[in-house]
Amino acid sequence: MKQALISPDEIVTYTYVDPVQSGQRVVDVADQPFPIAPPLFWMECADDVKPDYYYFDPTNQSFQPVPPMPEPVPGQEQPATTGTTEL
Repeated sequence: MKQALISPDEIVTYTYVDPVQSGQRVVDVADQPFPIAPPLFWMECADDVKPDYYYFDPTNQSFQPVPPMPEPVPGQEQPATTGTTEL
């Protein structure tokens, strides 16, 4: 088992899924924990947990995969800007 470094002050929220998912950011994963400053803390995790691909759900003390972004809908391009200046 590896150790995941959790930042409880960095809340990640995924509003593009239903229901909305949120939790705490996984900052790092290491074989052996090293000294850190509060409020960061270590939690034992599975070997496949990776920073930015998983988040920590404090409600049930588990690691959850980051939900995939939805595919763009054809015909819904980004809006053009108006009033901008080229540099």
